[in-house]
Amino acid sequence: MGLFKKLWAVIARETSIIRRRPIYLLGSVAVMAFCSIFFLSFFQQGLPHDLPIGIVDNDQSWVSREFARNLDATQLGKTVKYDTFQEAREDMMKGKLTSICVIPENMYSDILSNRQPEFTYYLNGLYFVGGALAYKDILTLVNLANGAVKREVLRARGYNDNAIMGMIQPLNIDVHQIGNAYTNYGYYLTNVMLPGMLEMIVIIILIYSLGAEMKYRTSRHLMNITDNSITIALTGKLIVFTALFTVLGVIMEFLLYHWMHFPITGSVWNMIINVFLLILASEGIAIFIIGCLPVTRLALSVGALYSVMGFSLSGFTLPIEAMPSYIQGLAAAFPLRHYYLFYVQEVIFGSGFAGWWPQVLAMLAFVFLPLPILGRLKNAYIRLNFPKE
Repeated sequence: MGLFKKLWAVIARETSIIRRRPIYLLGSVAVMAFCSIFFLSFFQQGLPHDLPIGIVDNDQSWVSREFARNLDATQLGKTVKYDTFQEAREDMMKGKLTSICVIPENMYSDILSNRQPEFTYYLNGLYFVGGALAYKDILTLVNLANGAVKREVLRARGYNDNAIMGMIQPLNIDVHQIGNAYTNYGYYLTNVMLPGMLEMIVIIILIYSLGAEMKYRTSRHLMNITDNSITIALTGKLIVFTALFTVLGVIMEFLLYHWMHFPITGSVWNMIINVFLLILASEGIAIFIIGCLPVTRLALSVGALYSVMGFSLSGFTLPIEAMPSYIQGLAAAFPLRHYYLFYVQEVIFGSGFAGWWPQVLAMLAFVFLPLPILGRLKNAYIRLNFPKE
């Protein structure tokens, strides 16, 4: 049998297996569709909104009332007024509030008398995102309220508005949030979460496919088709799965940057190259894991752990530069890290090939990772001499 006939026989066999076993399509197409719908709908608003913030106003001056109105007018906050701090504290303990602001008595008169009243607020640390955003809004509005009072005092002393603004705000900060001007959590997280889920699907599905040959003792049949050529056997399998995963990756990229209109400075076609390289690198990782550990259950556990660690070490939640030096080096062992760096150069900066060519080489290096263990995998396929599950 010629080379192409052997290859075609493996492709036809693998296609038949996928058609007969729903787990492959459920574990890839169905899971990717669910994750896309979940993340895109969950972050549809971009940022959390109408988070309940308790207000205990012990001053009842125009400054405290204006502060409460401004806080309620923000996209994030929805103020809930309480007569006592104890009532607000009980609701926070029940999880009904993300934060509490306590405005002290005689705050306005103390400000006018330069006595520096103490403004107190409490944050619910159980809700990390909500608490952090509430802290940001509250701190901003406290500074604005402080500036408003100073402005009235200086006006009463006869200063004009230009001089007053120079005293209140000596430096005018001009902020440019590159790539995410709206501070949209959907843009920030989904751009890497969905490719990360695709990477996990590729690794787990491919490990299961390769391990199932040994688990169900069909690997000898596969090797007989290819005249004991592990290279032809893997190539035939990878052609089928690479086509499936590439279709999912292309749909994902067009979903993000075309249909959902996520901001992109560069080209969506370059991002398709990025996701294709991610798929190839993930396949190399999967073959390497099952070759080193030819026991399906154990290989699946290692593959799942490796995939989950990729999210933490990709750098999109916590910068790699802020991690210990030995962790920074470890991050290079995860394809998702290189996908993220490619994404930054193409989507945010639009630098093109000049910006992301190192990531191309890094992801292609994962393709050659299985070479040292091909002999071990071949022996496992032929002899089936591995621990039985």
